[in-house]
Amino acid sequence: SVLLQRLAHLPSSSTAAAALHTSSLAARNNFLQFIHERNKPPERRSRSKDKSPITGYNHFKGIVLKMVIRHPKQPNSGNRKCAIVRLSNGAEVCAYIPNVGHNLQEHSQVMVRGGRRRDLISVKANIIRGKLDCAPAGGK
Repeated sequence: SVLLQRLAHLPSSSTAAAALHTSSLAARNNFLQFIHERNKPPERRSRSKDKSPITGYNHFKGIVLKMVIRHPKQPNSGNRKCAIVRLSNGAEVCAYIPNVGHNLQEHSQVMVRGGRRRDLISVKANIIRGKLDCAPAGGK
């Protein structure tokens, strides 16, 4: 209470100086917060696992640019039939042709859905059999 009585009798210029002093303290604290934040490790950002252009869509129409044969990762073996397809959104993807045999060739129109092949590198789409130019899978 003695301190409050002394502050009450001070001239107004001293209170202005005290206000200035507190504002410089606030600036100093902000600066220290900035320095401490800078030394922290960066926040982890969530990464999307699937970078495929089909993500978020059910299917796309596309045109076959090239037929390719891909070799699976170990321990699997055998050649997998795939096609490089230009989708209607302009993106190019490598799409797997499921089942045995197909009638696809260059410039065929196909319907492509998402879903990757785990044993094939960079194959993140599947061609839908029985739609557009792709014949349905032949039964044995």
